[in-house]
Amino acid sequence: MPFTKYIRGSSLAYLYLNQNMNQFQLSICIATLNRASFLQETLDTILAQTNDEIEIVIVDGASTDNTSEVVKKAAERFNRLRYLRLERKGGIDNDYCKAVELAQGKYVWLFTDDDLLKPGTIKAILESTRKDYSLIIINAEVRTKNLDICLQPLRVELTENRVYGSNIPDRNHLLADIGGYLSFIGAVVIKREIWLQREKEKYFGTEFIHMGVIFQSPLPSDTLMMAFPWIIIRYGNAQWVSRSFKIWMFNWPDLIWSFPDFADWAKKKIAPREPWQSYSQLIFLRAQGRFSIIEYNSILVGKICSPFRRFITQLIATAPIRLLNFFARYYARWILRKVPSIGLYELETWHKDINSSLVSN
Repeated sequence: MPFTKYIRGSSLAYLYLNQNMNQFQLSICIATLNRASFLQETLDTILAQTNDEIEIVIVDGASTDNTSEVVKKAAERFNRLRYLRLERKGGIDNDYCKAVELAQGKYVWLFTDDDLLKPGTIKAILESTRKDYSLIIINAEVRTKNLDICLQPLRVELTENRVYGSNIPDRNHLLADIGGYLSFIGAVVIKREIWLQREKEKYFGTEFIHMGVIFQSPLPSDTLMMAFPWIIIRYGNAQWVSRSFKIWMFNWPDLIWSFPDFADWAKKKIAPREPWQSYSQLIFLRAQGRFSIIEYNSILVGKICSPFRRFITQLIATAPIRLLNFFARYYARWILRKVPSIGLYELETWHKDINSSLVSN
């Protein structure tokens, strides 16, 4: 490959470098780890739309599968692809930061390694970047892991594009309206110079470094929320499912409530300050198989002062999960009548997984 340069160093295994060092309009930055089969499909939907204004930067957190082979084949099709394979796992926050540092685009798109683009996506985003927004947020539709069922046609329910200013009222509404969706990093397109200028290290380990970068202080110019769902999210494919209790009960709300310049009403719309205090939340997580006596003993028991609350919480953590799952699925399907829905899909996924494991054993 004539455009490729091979580099070794203590922090990386190899790096493909584009010999043309001109700045691009948009850098698509992907952090990946052991997702070769999904990454292939993701790159196919990107490469079908690329042009000379685009580059792709992939940071690989020391994958042990055939990720490097997938990237090499993509690089043979597209000579503005750069790839950094780390010698050891650095964490998703760190890996996205490395990708942005390597990028040369005016804007960086922090895309995921398993989701897909609809035809025309890149053209629409490039047109939006020419309007000098600080931040562009791309709407998505949500599908099941194998993409056969649409769980949510619009992740953010908008009929037209919406623009948020950098004043205090608009910032509060941006957080309240879009903040929950922004747990999905693949929606974020931001000016690279803004990312580089902002504090990042304090958000390492949160799993949501982009939220810290966006909301730590006012953005220099407006934010665009694109109404059309250009992204297809492959739901239920996250690698952090085993850590989901800590992430959603602590990491996420702690991050949201750490932002000093936002109204409490806006923060509450995204996450209660201590969601683990909610019995209904714990019951739902138990029904999904994401809350057990392990999480109770290792995370919660020292935080609950009331003996009564400890008793109830422990009771939920040890409740018959199959029974809870059955009633939760019944409630979602026949009482709420949300079919299909993300919550029902999560409940049914646990039910199918546990039955499959019993059959295989």
